[in-house]
Formats: sequence, structure tokens, C-alpha cells
Amino acid sequence: MSVSELEELCINTIRFLAVDMVQQANSGHPGAPMGATPMAFVLWDRFLKHNPSDPKWPDRDRFVLSAGHASALLYALLHLTGYDMTLDEIKRFRQWGSKTPGHPEYGIVPGVETTTGPLGQGFANGVGMAVAERWLAEHYNRPGYEIVDHYTYAIVSDGDLQEGVASEAASLAGTLRLAKLIYLYDDNGIQIEGNTSIVFTEDVAQRFQAYGWQVIGPIDGMDTAGVDAAIKAAQDEKARPSLIICRTIIGYGSPNKAGTASAHGEPLGEEEVRLTKKNLSWPYDEPFTVPVDVLSHFRQAVQRGDHQQREWEAKLEAYRHAYPNEARQLEEDLSGDLPEGWSRELDDLFKTTEKPIATREASGQVMNAIVQRVHSFTGGSADLAPSTKTTLKDHGHYGFEEYCGHNMHFGVREHAMGAITNGMSLHGGVIPYTGTFLVFYDYMRPPVRLAALMGIRVIYIFTHDSIGMGEDGPTHQPIEQLMALRQVPNLVTIRPADATETSEAWKIAIERRDGPTSLVLSRQNLPILNRAELAPASGVQRGAYVIWESAPSPDVILMGTGSEVHIALQAGKILKENGVNSRVVSMPSWELFDSQPVSYRNEVLPPAIRARVSIEAGTPRGWERYVGLDGLTIGIHRFGASAPGSILYEKLGLTAQHAVSGAMKLLHRS
Repeated sequence: MSVSELEELCINTIRFLAVDMVQQANSGHPGAPMGATPMAFVLWDRFLKHNPSDPKWPDRDRFVLSAGHASALLYALLHLTGYDMTLDEIKRFRQWGSKTPGHPEYGIVPGVETTTGPLGQGFANGVGMAVAERWLAEHYNRPGYEIVDHYTYAIVSDGDLQEGVASEAASLAGTLRLAKLIYLYDDNGIQIEGNTSIVFTEDVAQRFQAYGWQVIGPIDGMDTAGVDAAIKAAQDEKARPSLIICRTIIGYGSPNKAGTASAHGEPLGEEEVRLTKKNLSWPYDEPFTVPVDVLSHFRQAVQRGDHQQREWEAKLEAYRHAYPNEARQLEEDLSGDLPEGWSRELDDLFKTTEKPIATREASGQVMNAIVQRVHSFTGGSADLAPSTKTTLKDHGHYGFEEYCGHNMHFGVREHAMGAITNGMSLHGGVIPYTGTFLVFYDYMRPPVRLAALMGIRVIYIFTHDSIGMGEDGPTHQPIEQLMALRQVPNLVTIRPADATETSEAWKIAIERRDGPTSLVLSRQNLPILNRAELAPASGVQRGAYVIWESAPSPDVILMGTGSEVHIALQAGKILKENGVNSRVVSMPSWELFDSQPVSYRNEVLPPAIRARVSIEAGTPRGWERYVGLDGLTIGIHRFGASAPGSILYEKLGLTAQHAVSGAMKLLHRS
């Protein structure tokens, strides 16, 4: 068999595995895999540095299928090249409990670098991976020891480029001159509703050139030699990311559906599958056929990857001898482990602080203590660092002139910021954080949700957490955002009441490795709670704790989060003066509290005590689960207003006296 014949057989094997997957599941997207296979084959067969035997090898190239609807293409490649993806799993495409879900999901099968499907997210994740690669390379590479040296590749679609997050991420990637970022654009001209010309007529090449990218093409994406030459040209570029525009044919080979929208999101149909196989001279009627010569060729990836990794490991061993301190730090960064005693300074950080301090300000001090011991800690804000207090002092600023800086500048791009930091976390070697106002969480919801779905370590800092921010008015005053964060599965949200609780919140966030954490912080100053009179702040670790009570057997429980804990404490002392025994519960994290044993939860909130009042400067919906049917929720049922924060608290009923009145009514003592 000639080289060209084997190449064609390999490409058609990928195509028909994808077609057969979708057909058997009676669900999926066959068209994109059929058209994008030639460029995917060239990339995986000739360029991609990876080891199917060790999918977590740190110096592997990263591949992102941003067009996640083409998942069958990725699963076929993983099976053929020797990853833990059996043919039986291929046959279980889109079925319960399979390793082949409808869109690629990180953590289900090795070789899937990120969860994609929501278009544009993978595009931005790839930028984050390239950011992390460049940061690590700048910190650790030495002449003759290029320990961190790999590319980030992606296949992106028309839909990806239409999503705003891709524009945000592409603009930043061009500004940062991320030269090891190479994207192949599957320009097939078709989307669900028809030809892309009905909604997408811009000059993509000029657009990306304006962003600062090298643009190659348009080329014939069905021509493997042309794709090969384009990727080589992209690798030769040392100052810009590259976009290779590949003109392809969706549903290639299908006599009746090629080049049409009907090839996009539905099975071809049994008869059309038969006609397509005939049209492409595929001689096998049996679905899921993998010719022996094809499998033998693809499985060379295992031997090739083993060899590449062994070469890298030998270089790493030499690096350990030449640069032992750097090697130790690199391995710690890559492991994600924290150095012993990393949080030692945090317990006493505010011991001598007497003046009230905003939790955003306290957070900034904690962060600057953390970065002294945790080298991998890096991140930034959406052009709000002076307000969010997220600058790491004396630790440099990441940019094309200083890639080793710990301070990222994302610009006014919350959506991309969230997705890029997801990519940084997925790459490994860094613990990334973001910073913006809580109200702008709305711009970040998709990447926050995906981080929670993937179970990755990202820290989201949301400041200006309530109407307490004051005069900027309702456009900037969050009402529903805090509760929206709490609705995301596997996202831990913490709203600390003071500086000491903020220290504890950061311990949780840094140590948590199986999902993201959001820290919700105040703009206004808050007194530092006197722990000599109150319970220790370590109670934050359990999500909620009894911070104070006037008697061991309270008549009423007052509970709150953040700045409203202070109001609850004031109310408790007023109730005591009126002969009412009360308990005040600080509840900074619902998720952590709900994960505690029932015995502890009942200890904090005894079921027999049904008189309960919650107070929080946001929508009260959801607090019913803690106050019960007999309890009272004090919150905000409207948008805020432009006025000083103290006035807003008074006008909207977030006062100790209101809480006292509510408690007295519950006890029938008013």
C-alpha cells in the first residue's frame, strides 16, 4: 500500500468511526468530523507531541477541540492512537455511563484536555494553556534546558469565532504575542440555520491580523500537504499566535448532504451512510471497522510518545543536577502541592489591626502573604485591580516583555478572563485567580459553570458584594448574583464577615483541588471581630458556626453572612438586653456547611429551635432551607439605588432593629 493510499485509508477510518458513532446513537454531529478529518489527521499524525501511555506528561502539546460538537472526531483519534478509549466505548457514544459523552468532558477519559461544547470556551481555554506554558517556560527554562517547550493547538469553528468570548481571548492572545498558540479554523461555511453568510460575513483574516495574529490561508483544508505546510509555517512564527484558515466541506463524501446544514446535527441515515461509503470507496459494510494497517500506523504514536517523553525525562534529570532549586520548585508547581507551612503567617496577619478594614482589602493582604510561599499563585483582574485589591506586590506583570510576572492584566474582558484562567488551571503548574465586581459575575457565568463541571482549581474574587458599595447605584449593586453562585454544583462560595474570616476563606480556596472557589468580599470597611469574646474564625472551615450566643439554650437563632453578621451580632445583644436568649450563626459558605455531618448541622441549627432569622444584603430566596417555614428572611426584593451604603441599609431594612423586631414577632413577644 502506498503512502498516499494509507493516508486516505486512515482519514476515512476516522470519518466512518465518527459517522458510525452518530448513526448508532441516533444522535450527534457527523458533518464536522467528516470535513475536519484531514487537518486533524495531519496534526495528530505529524506534529502533535503526546504520549498515549502517559496522557498527563507535563511537556506534551495540548490539543483543544473547541468545536466540541465534533466530539466523535476526538474519540476516534483517541482510540486509534492508543489512549484508554476502547472500541466498545466508541460504540457507546452518548450513552449513560460511557466515556464518550455528547461533548468532550475533562476527567472522563484521558486525552481530553478540556470540556468543550459551549462555543468559544475552548478557544479561550487554549489561550490560557498557552499563557501557562509561557509563564512556566520563562520561570524555569535555561540555556540548553528547555524543560517547558510545547504548543497549544485547537480546531475552532465558525460558531466559536462568532461567540464574543473568542474575540476577547483572541485580542488578548495577540497582545501577549503567544507564538506557541496555533489554531486551525474549520471554515466550512455552514451552521445550524444554514449558510454562515446569513450572519457572518466579516473578513476573518483581517480581523485576526488586527488582533496581532499571523493568519495563514485560506487554504484547502481537505489537502493534507497544504495543511502540513501551514502548520510548519505557524511553528516558524516566533512573535505571534497563528490562525490557519482551512476551507473544508461539512459532511464531506455524503452525496446528498455534503455542504448542507442537514449534515451538521443529525445522523446521515442508514441509506446515506451506505451511499457515502460507496462514494468514498470505503469497502467495509460492517460499522466500526478499523483496518489492521490503519491501526498499526496510528499506534506508532505510543512508541513515538514514549521516546519523546524519555528524552524529556533525561533532560529533566540533567536539569535537576544543574539547577536543583529550580527543579524542585518546578516539580512542586506541576504537582499542585503546597509547601509545608504555606499558611503559617495567615493566622496572625490581622492580630494587631485595630481599625475596620474591608474584606477586599484584607483579601489583598492575605494574597500577598500567600504568594511569598506559594510560587504557582498567579492571576489578575478585569482592569479592576486597584478596586479588587488583587495586585501581588513586587511580583511583576505578565506581558510580552515579562512573561514571568505573577500579575495578569485581562483588560475589560470578564468572560475571557474566566475561560482563560480555566485553561491555565487545566494546563497545570499554576493556581490561577480572577478579580472583578460581584455584579459582573453575570459576564463570567459560562466559564465558572464549566470550571465547576470539570472540578478544577480556580479562585474567583468578587468584590463590591452588596448595596454596601453605595453611590455607584443599582447598575453596580449585586442583588441576585450571590444566590446565583450558590446554585452552581461543585462551586464553593464563601462570603467572610471580617478580615479573620477572610484569612480562613483563602486557606480553603488555595487548598481546594476538586473544584473552583468564589470569594465574595465587601467594599465597605468592617470591624475586625474580637475573637477573645467570639468563637474562633476557624469555624469558617465548616461553612457555618456559632459565633456568639447569650445562653446555651437560645430562644431564637440569628444567621447571616459577610457584613450582615455584624448586624446579627448587634441584634443579638439588643435581644439579650430585652431578656431574649439568642444565638448568632456566621454562615459564610452554604456549600461547606451542607457537606458537614448531620450531627454538626443540628448542633449549629438545632431542629427544635424554629424561631430563626436570616439577614443578608441580597435576594433572600433560598434562605428558607435554613430558617424553615416558621422563620423570617430579611433581604432585598428590589434593585438598589444610588446613595451612601449606610443609607441604603437603613432604607431597605437591613438593620439590627429590623432583625430584633422580626425575632420578637416570631416569639410572639412584640
